[in-house]
Amino acid sequence: MSQRALRKSICRLGLHLVERGLVAGTAGNISVRTDDGYIMTPTGVALDRLEPAELATLSPAGEHTGGLAPTKDYLLHAAVYEARPAARAIVHTHSTHCVAVTLLPHVNHDDALPALTPYYIMKVGYAPIVPYFAPGDPELAATAGRYAVGRSVLLLAHHGPVVAGNSLADAAAILEELEENARLFLLVAHGYRALDAAAVEELRAHYPTENA
Repeated sequence: MSQRALRKSICRLGLHLVERGLVAGTAGNISVRTDDGYIMTPTGVALDRLEPAELATLSPAGEHTGGLAPTKDYLLHAAVYEARPAARAIVHTHSTHCVAVTLLPHVNHDDALPALTPYYIMKVGYAPIVPYFAPGDPELAATAGRYAVGRSVLLLAHHGPVVAGNSLADAAAILEELEENARLFLLVAHGYRALDAAAVEELRAHYPTENA
């Protein structure tokens, strides 16, 4: 896909995320890894107000080479890309239900969501919670990078999900499945019946995700 087409795709996805209620205000950011570095959404711009020519470009070393200033989470994106060499796109939102799951006192931080549906295993796999750091903190990027080894989905505590995918469409689809499972989990948090271990293992065998 050409850089022009990628830029248009990022803008379309930004609008979609807003329309789906997965971001609000100027929250959230999107990036794509290219042969020349990265294309990222700019800081302080609402995702439904993106313009292709204004998207930030960064070199492989993370130097700002064009467009508006990149999201303050650019170090986070770079760290996850380093940990996930096959990833071509990252979507980070402040999705309400995903954030809410990270606030629960007794949630499993190694994998925050139980296997309530087969689609969670098939699409998401696992969703560990990364400890809280302030947005833009280099330590957040470093920690997320460590958590992302072997994982394409992270939940940043008090902050929101980060999803790395093989493409923008792939990352967006995983994000939506993640948020839907977080919403379902909160609806039944007082008590639920998860898939049994045998069903989960069968699904993992037939639908391996990058989070294995």
